[in-house]
Amino acid sequence: MKQQAMIFLTAACILCGCQSHEQKFQYTVDKFYDLEILRYDVPEFDSLSLQQKQLVYCLSEAALWGRDILFDQNGRYNLRIRRACEALYLNYPYAKNAEEFAAFERYMKRVWFSNGIHHHYSEDKFLPEFTQEWFVEACAKAGVEYDEAILPVMFDPAVMPKRMSQQDGVDLIAESAGNYYGEGVTQAEAEAWYAAHKDNSAEPLWIGLNSQLVKNEQGAIEERVYKVGGLYGEALEHVVYWLREAQKYAENDQQRLVLDRMIAFNETGDLRLFNEYCIAWVKDLDSRVDFVNGFTETYSDPLGITGTWESMVNFKDLAATRRTQLISDNAQWFEDNSPTDRKYKKEEVKGVTAKVITAAMLAGDCYPATPIGINLPNANWIRKEYGSKSVTIDNLMHAYNEAAKGNGFNEEFMVDDEIRAIYEQYGAMCGDLHTDLHECVGHGSGKLLPGVSKDALKEHASTIEEARADLFGLYYLADPKLVELGLLPNNEAYKAGFYQQLMNGLMTQLVRIEPGKDIEEAHMRNRQLIAAWVYDHANGEMQIIERDGKHYLQINDYEGVRRIVGDMLAEIQRITSEGDYPAAKALVEKYAVKVDPELHKEILERYKKLNLAPYKGFVNPVYCVERNAAGEITDVKLDFTEGYIEQHLRYSKDYSPLPSVN
Repeated sequence: MKQQAMIFLTAACILCGCQSHEQKFQYTVDKFYDLEILRYDVPEFDSLSLQQKQLVYCLSEAALWGRDILFDQNGRYNLRIRRACEALYLNYPYAKNAEEFAAFERYMKRVWFSNGIHHHYSEDKFLPEFTQEWFVEACAKAGVEYDEAILPVMFDPAVMPKRMSQQDGVDLIAESAGNYYGEGVTQAEAEAWYAAHKDNSAEPLWIGLNSQLVKNEQGAIEERVYKVGGLYGEALEHVVYWLREAQKYAENDQQRLVLDRMIAFNETGDLRLFNEYCIAWVKDLDSRVDFVNGFTETYSDPLGITGTWESMVNFKDLAATRRTQLISDNAQWFEDNSPTDRKYKKEEVKGVTAKVITAAMLAGDCYPATPIGINLPNANWIRKEYGSKSVTIDNLMHAYNEAAKGNGFNEEFMVDDEIRAIYEQYGAMCGDLHTDLHECVGHGSGKLLPGVSKDALKEHASTIEEARADLFGLYYLADPKLVELGLLPNNEAYKAGFYQQLMNGLMTQLVRIEPGKDIEEAHMRNRQLIAAWVYDHANGEMQIIERDGKHYLQINDYEGVRRIVGDMLAEIQRITSEGDYPAAKALVEKYAVKVDPELHKEILERYKKLNLAPYKGFVNPVYCVERNAAGEITDVKLDFTEGYIEQHLRYSKDYSPLPSVN
């Protein structure tokens, strides 16, 4: 571990830049390529107690120290490329307004956004707009040393073209640039190793969650475990230090236990301790401040097993949480009235807790792009026996909505004034509720039949699971129960959510796909899967109409569409409960992957005229600590003035302990 004094010096250096919160909050920070950078407000932070502020600060420091880990997980050359680019940017001896340097700066900003050289959503490698010759010459003039192995990785389109491949019929590990497996490890070898080490106990360990599979000198497969003293140990030492600091400010004994188990897991890599952490975390219902920290979601591993590093520090929005509490209080009703077969339903829904949160720090796979809702833990047996936590991230959704006001999108893509008026009145409300239903009860619904493994759906598991939760939310968005609970004002409001979800899945999400490309990302596949399946099974309930050379979604019978959504939910739940891999594969390949090239071209042209960025990400606030003569934290304040470039350069300077090759 680096010396404690150095860590405190880094924190203290931030103090001089703090400014008060401006009265009119500025949401937009930067815009380049298909990306827009926003900042998010942290309302009610000043209402937290000093102890809670101290806790948020320490957890935020623990979050930031994991940044290098995700870069390395996303590709073994990413840290070398990022550091070479940053060194060139800082040491470039000429004017920085030249055309090629401007292209270089955009590339560097893109690398930061994607935590590597592959697009964060499409998975494709993005190529520089400057030449290799310019880069080599510029580095020489700036005195920047770099590993020449990065040159073909950066500039040759044939080298590591995809971060994660989901293409049918190929070796998914060999075709993926992600660094979850050592060089030379094949998909067949990895799957055989996982099968041989599978835990079939009643409380199974998530084998492979926190390790990289590599070949030893004898050619046998073995694990390199993520832990202090192991792979990524240099970063995890700092994470552990700040989690220990956070323990000093824990709100109660249960939260202290959560921190203790996470610390022990990071120190040892013992998956039993991870299970204990998950159980303790689910049971911590009284703390206002909460966090996610560690190897969590498995979307980026082509086999869906190893977790990417992420962190989010947050605190409960007390007023808005009443909405999600109503949903979780009625979780059993939602389960009992689902259109799925009874044998796939939970007889007793346990421990569904839900809240609306205010994000206070984003890191790892939650930064700069971030989810708007989270449901954890992912282990089905823990969810069944102990429950889960579901959160909707209100301040991020508010930032998205504020940044989108008056951008012309609805006027261009919604079919008529009637649906635009409904969406303007109820769209944000339905968006919040759909996220709540997706996270609070969708992911927690249903059950696996005895003997069915969580890995049964293999590479399609993430797409099917997201579709299951989305369908659950969509089906109940139209239920009169929501009006009865006071969550929607009338039985017409849900139409805003239905229209937006289906329009997005069929048409407007295509702005995120390059011409000629298939859909790779699990959430995008899920959205097209639902919309295309519903459209294919509609008989006049909805249609695509053409007007003045443009295509629009028109829904003629919302209740009819809801019945189709219910039918699909029943089938997706059956596939999940039975682990029916052939059916999952057939559905995904038929509906979720391929794109209509003519419609795609039209949508791209219409969207381009609006001059919008389809992807949004964030800069974090800066936490400014005030200390007394004894070094004790006496206050924590927020500064919202740091820019995108400044933030990432600071993070690379102050929170980058890993070697370039791990």
